[in-house]
Amino acid sequence: MTENYNFGIEVERLKRAIIIHYHEINLKGNNRGWFEAHLQNHIPSCLKGLKYHKVRKISGRLIVELAQDSPIEALEQRLAMVFGIANFVVAWEVPAEMDAIQSGLDYLIAQGDFQSFKMESRRGTKNFPLNSQQLNEQLGAYVQQRTGADVRLANPDRTFFVEIVDNRAFLYFNKIPGAGGLPSGTGGKVACLLSGGIDSPVAAYRLMRRGCRVLFVHFHSFPHTSAESQDKVRNILQVLSRFQLQSRLFMVPFADVQKEIVAYAPPPLRVILYRRFMVRIAQTIAEKEKAKALVTGDSLGQVASQTLENIQTISSICTMPIFRPLIGSDKEEIIQIARKIGTYDISIQADQDCCSLFVPRHPETMARLQQAEEAEIGLDVPGLVRSCLDSATRESIAPDFLTVQPND
Repeated sequence: MTENYNFGIEVERLKRAIIIHYHEINLKGNNRGWFEAHLQNHIPSCLKGLKYHKVRKISGRLIVELAQDSPIEALEQRLAMVFGIANFVVAWEVPAEMDAIQSGLDYLIAQGDFQSFKMESRRGTKNFPLNSQQLNEQLGAYVQQRTGADVRLANPDRTFFVEIVDNRAFLYFNKIPGAGGLPSGTGGKVACLLSGGIDSPVAAYRLMRRGCRVLFVHFHSFPHTSAESQDKVRNILQVLSRFQLQSRLFMVPFADVQKEIVAYAPPPLRVILYRRFMVRIAQTIAEKEKAKALVTGDSLGQVASQTLENIQTISSICTMPIFRPLIGSDKEEIIQIARKIGTYDISIQADQDCCSLFVPRHPETMARLQQAEEAEIGLDVPGLVRSCLDSATRESIAPDFLTVQPND
């Protein structure tokens, strides 16, 4: 179909660019510039290793200027996981002149047959002589004259978008959904207790989407259990790190604490006491790393340790906020998000986590704070916490952009 058109510009020289439209940043008022700067600084790190010219801010948008041989699909995959983006488009760039815009539309028309269309124009600068409605009318008439297609405002075969930005016009077909939320690094730092199951990675993702930088604490019982849980959380973090690029992971040996609890505490309270120790240790790590809150994958009533009474008893020893972003979600809702972000298939792999060691047959579901405190009287709580911290190791996990892809 291309040969039927005499383009007023050289097709092989059509410049291409990715236009990024903001999500919540547009609502930030006087703080908007600060959020824009975080997003603009974060994007080049996300696109590292991919060829493009530069990222620049222009008229309430970010523009990724592309080279002729830029890998469009790979750039789209990376940008789809950047928080703070409402949507983005791969556009053809021409001068903001009607002849050039019409020539650009000729090129878009030639990309495939259609029987109906809609024109959506947006004037981002007052310097252009036509407003958005006038652009729609004149360009729509041009497309109709060139193709004979019908104008259809609802469910057209094709929608032509035209954005006038300063002295340039950007033409495109489709908007690609972004990840939404707030740019990475704008929400402060938190520490997530990462088990390797389905829930805690989703909880971490939700805090990342609110702009938080998340560090991770994983408790394991190696060598009393296999090392699979450690490998599993590393694989999960390769996926989650796609959203914040670099993740810090603390591996905490926990078997000695469990042995002491088994020796001195009533069996029904074991899991509650495990959790209380985990919170103490995670809080200490968080404080050293200057994180302001803990994050868990708790969902109210999902398991014995997550009843309201047990959550209260576990939380009582923590002096910083504990965020539970999944507290009102059911399992199916959590699974849907896990599938979407790409952690589900890893999380369901069999492994021996620390909570599978010394689990009582009948765990307490309504533990009172007094019960837990009395059960800990025979334990050297500070010494056990200190021992875990002394033997903890720290790792840095980067995203695997080549082999780990999010699900559609």
